[in-house]
Amino acid sequence: MDLSLQPHAVAMSAQEFMDWSKGVIRELTKATGVKKAVDKVAQPFFNYGVRNSIYPLHFGIACCALEMAACSSPRFDNERLGMVFRSSPRQCDVLLVNGWVSKKLRPSLRRLYEEMPDPKWVIAMGECAMTGGPWYDSYNVVQGVDTFIPVDVYIPGCPPRPEAMIDGFLKLHQKLKNSKVGEFLQD
Repeated sequence: MDLSLQPHAVAMSAQEFMDWSKGVIRELTKATGVKKAVDKVAQPFFNYGVRNSIYPLHFGIACCALEMAACSSPRFDNERLGMVFRSSPRQCDVLLVNGWVSKKLRPSLRRLYEEMPDPKWVIAMGECAMTGGPWYDSYNVVQGVDTFIPVDVYIPGCPPRPEAMIDGFLKLHQKLKNSKVGEFLQD
């Protein structure tokens, strides 16, 4: 049997096909100018949707968690800002860390961050999450979440009031508004 007469099959894995098709679509949209047109029309809508439907994953291990719960009460009503707390990292786009982080807890917190889908943001709430708090010189406390996870917004206080937490989320809203979140086929 002559193998040269057999039709040649093209074999690609699913990931290879996705990478190839993404590259083809990106080049076509750039070459034709469609990307600019879609971004001009759709980017503000997508950006509005992203910043007004924030799903934080609450990782509270100290007294700041009580202030976070107070922020969810009817008096402060953080849901009016689009903040709905979720308990699965795969459904969240903001990691809200409050309380001190021990060296034993650090790998688990890093894994939670990595399980979150992109785009994702981190808020460090309280002195313990920002610098280690009163335990900053302890042998077992990490001196700030930003030593192993990129932090986007800091909310100072010990513990920070619910108003400060709402202000921190409004700062995140502003950061998202100024970013290109929602851009069609990001580079």
